[in-house]
Amino acid sequence: MREIHYDSLQLTLYRDVLDNGLVVYLLPKAGFQQTFASFTTKYGSIDSQFRLAHQPQVITVPDGIAHFLEHKMFEKERGDVFPEFAKLGASANAFTTFDQTTYLFSSTDHVLENTEVLLNFVQEPWFSEQSVEKEKGIIGQEIRMYDDNPDWQVFFNLLRALYKHHPVHLPIAGTVESIAGITPDILYTCHETFYHPSNMMFFAVGGFHPEALLAHIRKNQAAKSFGPAPAIDRVLPEEPGPVSEPNRTVHLGVSQPRCLMGWKDAKTGLSGPAQLAQEMLTGVVLEALFGKSSDFYHRLMDAGLIDQNFSWEYECAPTYGYSVLGGNTPNPQALVDTVQSLIDEAMKIGVSEEAFERSRRKAIGRFIATLDSPGAVARSFVSYALRGADVFTTIDVLERLTLQQVNDRLREHFAESQRAVSVVLPA
Repeated sequence: MREIHYDSLQLTLYRDVLDNGLVVYLLPKAGFQQTFASFTTKYGSIDSQFRLAHQPQVITVPDGIAHFLEHKMFEKERGDVFPEFAKLGASANAFTTFDQTTYLFSSTDHVLENTEVLLNFVQEPWFSEQSVEKEKGIIGQEIRMYDDNPDWQVFFNLLRALYKHHPVHLPIAGTVESIAGITPDILYTCHETFYHPSNMMFFAVGGFHPEALLAHIRKNQAAKSFGPAPAIDRVLPEEPGPVSEPNRTVHLGVSQPRCLMGWKDAKTGLSGPAQLAQEMLTGVVLEALFGKSSDFYHRLMDAGLIDQNFSWEYECAPTYGYSVLGGNTPNPQALVDTVQSLIDEAMKIGVSEEAFERSRRKAIGRFIATLDSPGAVARSFVSYALRGADVFTTIDVLERLTLQQVNDRLREHFAESQRAVSVVLPA
């Protein structure tokens, strides 16, 4: 077990790689009663096509299967897993993103026993024809609910406008039609391929003894038999540089329009420290321009084009990246025109030194605040670690940013040719 010290954060992270390839990270926090543990596979909704080593054919599985598999993992022949956690005083959950699936629990006691339950149920699949068919109905209802959700619609319509072929534009849960093709055999194939320990990561943060927890994990894994680690070639379609379409509009039963503007990142292919640096850099740009303390934000508010719902975000992954900003607005076209004029203005004069420093300090403050939340620490650490980055170097990355980098990134990323707009209007 290797110790990694972050003196400025007063943290010590423990890391180990087990014989079966499972990477384990443990972050004990003195004085914390709660422990938050997660078991994550590097497998998400974009992994619908893959090729295994020494096999020429590409395996194509139905869209939404990663999310479907996440749901099914909690059901066993003996019954549901949730009561097992409840008996041990733990709260369990799971979530699927574009590129990962995470199973988790939080508890204040019985950490070793809850870890045993977590490891076992994720690594012991059980699917039957009857249970799979039943789940299709449950997830189908969930999908139909999304169809009437304006926030969901405006966001995924934006991704559809930005991306023509990349599966990031597809709903994580799939469609009613796509999940109809899921079978137990396909679920077993995906589990065998992507749930091998060599493709997974265990992370725990909170009040526990790292030596005891690691010994328990080692014992659990040593008692199980896994085949050789599969060499996975993830197959993605070639994505053109320009956006798929500049505008998408739908009508729903809303009282006020919603409008999101997005910029497709031309600078992809990054991982590790470079990816973390780009995410921090782009976040500083967006905060400087459109954060709640910015001049642009107040100008939009004073014009009555936005409300407190207005926000921004940036998502960066090795094969895709995009910025998004927007929210509720009485006049989507006026919002789009005004935001574009503000960006044009910023490109001419650049971000000021004052705005840059304010934005950077705010980013540092946000990061430090997350360290008091075990759940937030776990989610951010694992997300970055699976991409080869270390979230605990965030402050160092932010402190190395320069005003020149910020203004170069502004002009590089926010090209109008890379912009798309998604709008939801009242029916």
